[in-house]
Amino acid sequence: MSTPTRPTIRFGEAFYRARVAAIQAKIDEAGFGGFLVLNSVNVIYACGFFHVPSERPLGLYIPRVGEPRLYVPLLEQEHAAATWIGDVRVYFEYPAPEHPVLWMAREAQAERLAVDVLSYDLYKRLAAAGHHIETSPIIEHMRWIKTPEEIALTELAASYADYTLEQVRDLAGPMAREGRSELDILTACLRATQEKMAREIGDIFELFRGAVVGTVHSGPQAALPHGRPNQRVPQPGETLIAGIGANVGGYHAESGATFVLGHATPDQMRCLETTVACNDAGVAALRPGVTGAAVNAAALNVLYEAGYGPFVRHRIGHALGLQNHESPYLAPGDETIIQPGMVFSNEPGIYRPGVDGYRIINTMIVTADGVQIPSKFLAAHPPEKRVLPY
Repeated sequence: MSTPTRPTIRFGEAFYRARVAAIQAKIDEAGFGGFLVLNSVNVIYACGFFHVPSERPLGLYIPRVGEPRLYVPLLEQEHAAATWIGDVRVYFEYPAPEHPVLWMAREAQAERLAVDVLSYDLYKRLAAAGHHIETSPIIEHMRWIKTPEEIALTELAASYADYTLEQVRDLAGPMAREGRSELDILTACLRATQEKMAREIGDIFELFRGAVVGTVHSGPQAALPHGRPNQRVPQPGETLIAGIGANVGGYHAESGATFVLGHATPDQMRCLETTVACNDAGVAALRPGVTGAAVNAAALNVLYEAGYGPFVRHRIGHALGLQNHESPYLAPGDETIIQPGMVFSNEPGIYRPGVDGYRIINTMIVTADGVQIPSKFLAAHPPEKRVLPY
């Protein structure tokens, strides 16, 4: 059997030059003279300069026509110079007599300058200095639609999130019987996945290497949507929620499952099965042309009709990409029209205070005619297979 081809983990100059050209087309269409990208994730998206954000402002200037340039603090000069961008300009330090963003705007010399993010204080200071500044969601909206290269990394990330759940399935029962804690279980499972990722994709992405994070929380703590693993030892008959996020090349995916340790009661099985029905309703509703709010309503309605309305604590999902939570959202009030290439989480949850909790997570990729699910664990492990020996 042949080994599957590994996707490109780090995109090259041609990829980002095409992206800059696409941004320039949007800039021209909007009538801007240039775009000053200040959000660190948007900088990564637009040019591939993976860096560690700090209080020191860092910007990417994309003119309507011509070559982009990076504006960085002096301590980032060498890292910036190692990118494909030939024009790197530096300032010494922050704070400074002239705010770095004012310096960037002056260097840009654009008559009508767009920015992605800007504080009100800086807006006033820029206006007082004679700069005509407008905020624009151009790059945020471009990030909504993933390229085939980005989707390939999402799929690979989902496989590693699934692998972590397999570790939880295999290790949670035996470790709990030995008196090991939630934190012990999580640490062992994450370590196994990190070792697998190191073997298979290596430490090739510098500070943004492949990574996996997660939570494991049980019993009454499972009733907290953002439970914090601690020294509590899971007990027989309790639910145990594992929520896992993985990223490869900076692109995120999520997988999650709820297990029962030992024997599952009819009440617990009904909760497990209802979360699956909710997940399926979300998948069925997610189609190009509908809104995020409509998908959320279709999915959560399953929980409400089953009588679990008082135990619903959050929306059904959010977009995934260079951030593990980003826009748009499958949530009330988000009227964004779903398009092919969008990637979302699907997170049905039932949380019964002081008793237990249930949450499952799939990653969903919107296609022209439906949804692709790169997360495979839940399909292979229906509720009856998530009752673990104890």
